[in-house]
Amino acid sequence: MKTQLLIITALESELKREALPTNVKIVYCGIGKINAALATLYGIQEYQPQRIINFGTAGKVNRQLSGLIDIATVIQRDMLTEPLAPRGKTPFCNRPHAYHAAGGQYLCGTGDSFVTAHDPWLHEQQVDVVDMELFAIATVAHQHQIPWQSFKYITDEANQDSGVDWQDRVNHGQACFLEKLQTIW
Repeated sequence: MKTQLLIITALESELKREALPTNVKIVYCGIGKINAALATLYGIQEYQPQRIINFGTAGKVNRQLSGLIDIATVIQRDMLTEPLAPRGKTPFCNRPHAYHAAGGQYLCGTGDSFVTAHDPWLHEQQVDVVDMELFAIATVAHQHQIPWQSFKYITDEANQDSGVDWQDRVNHGQACFLEKLQTIW
């Protein structure tokens, strides 16, 4: 079944299927890069989308941000293979170490950990927000030559209170995203 637009979201608590227009398909990937990669591959095989949009939650590193933001670039924040390669880069791999969206303004750092403390490397790289799925989604989209976009709703400040804050705000971004979706769809 072909579709123009496929939305990939980690959890139904972030975005309810029934809130979407009927002609928009959604795949829930679960948390983390492996789940996101597998679900993106499944979504591409099942729906053959012309475009992928990731919507999800994020912790902010850039203290000036709030609400819904549009991601321009994503990098890995947890690829730690020094001295084989600098942090964020996979050694012996010819795939990009950063992926660029079809639009956007902000830099997202993806990793398989929940950020609960200051990380100087994130500031050195000028990372604006952190998540746990986007790098994998962007990698698979890139491999299949499908343009992607990502919108992140900021739920927490990537600090010691992040777990509680995220749980309290995980569903707060749906209305903002649906409003944005109307302008791009």
